[in-house]
Amino acid sequence: MTTTSDEPTAGAARRRPRPAAQDRSAAQDRPAAQSAAPPTELRVYLTLRSLQRQFAAYLGTPTRARGYPPLEGDHALIIEVAPGLAIERVIDLALKAVPAAEPGLLFVERQFGILELHTKNTDELERAGAAIQAGIHRSPADQLKPRVLYTDVIEDVTDQHAVILNRTRQASMILPGQTLLVMEMTPALYAALAANEAERAAPKNTLVDVQMIGAAGRVYISGTLEGVTTARHAIDAALAAIEGRDH
Repeated sequence: MTTTSDEPTAGAARRRPRPAAQDRSAAQDRPAAQSAAPPTELRVYLTLRSLQRQFAAYLGTPTRARGYPPLEGDHALIIEVAPGLAIERVIDLALKAVPAAEPGLLFVERQFGILELHTKNTDELERAGAAIQAGIHRSPADQLKPRVLYTDVIEDVTDQHAVILNRTRQASMILPGQTLLVMEMTPALYAALAANEAERAAPKNTLVDVQMIGAAGRVYISGTLEGVTTARHAIDAALAAIEGRDH
């Protein structure tokens, strides 16, 4: 004879649903700040001391300075990272550490993110840089070494050549008869270092164009043969002094 009972068995009691608050997964219990994020690649980490007059003016143009334009004598930190959106974390780290710092350029392109940050105080710039390095767990030694792809010095530029260069320039004009220095390098942001150091070494030259975003960076500098030769040597020395990874 089979008997029935209204009392639950021990096994049934163990299978009784738990309250919803106890059914959360371990992942849900972790703070949002600890959620996994892809590692950030530091491609370029440049500190530019005392921005030179022409290069500072170029950075202040609407096509470059989408934020706060820098002034001559400011000190700048220029960074490129991948993935591109990681630059939003980079700027957040910098501005929370140094609220007085001014971002001049914040740009997310197809693959990389780019930030230009400037202050009048080198200590502030160093604090912002330290916060970035700690936040993304990278140091300047992790950046890519610059690689020069092409260099040429063109003497006595023709008037037709000057006209077509001036139609596409982003800085000052080249004049017929001047000597033109052209350089191409990767990563592209090293063109910023090239332009600033070239002007520091030979301030009478004309900064015609700087292309510092994209697959490769380019600088166009005009002046006398002596002036552009001095600029070329200054760029070579500045790029050779950069430590980092081969690519």
